[in-house]
Amino acid sequence: MPDLAELNDFIVTAKAETYVGDGERLPSCRNGSHDIGYASGRWRYLDSYFGGTDFAGQELVWHDGEPVWAMNYFGHIVEPDLIDGRRAGMVIKAALLRLYLDEKRFLGGFEFEHAYGRYIDRSTGSCNHFTGHEAIMVKDRKAYELDYRGGLIVP
Repeated sequence: MPDLAELNDFIVTAKAETYVGDGERLPSCRNGSHDIGYASGRWRYLDSYFGGTDFAGQELVWHDGEPVWAMNYFGHIVEPDLIDGRRAGMVIKAALLRLYLDEKRFLGGFEFEHAYGRYIDRSTGSCNHFTGHEAIMVKDRKAYELDYRGGLIVP
């Protein structure tokens, strides 16, 4: 099993380099999926998701070619009269950029104010096992939400 601190650091970097950093799109690994990947040394990361405004996906990390960590997620626009997918994406990317690059983490409580809404993330657990929920509040109403969970893959 890889070192948890090293794994956590790799996940933060990979997340910053892929969705948030508009990373290079990979060929679809499943019919209709959108895939973004990152690799460094003995580590490889893949974010593979379906949909757009409403979407579901999974992130995976391999160490020396073996799967060691995974996270799945489902997100959707709750109030389309308050926010659309483009604006929600702008809020999420700005918030996660701050979380990943400034705070060097991907779990734990986090809030971020944006012109299009207030981003809120809450999670429990650590890199080895966690659950969480992110939301965008507009005019004190939940306009977007995403649930996620993940952790170590133990053979």
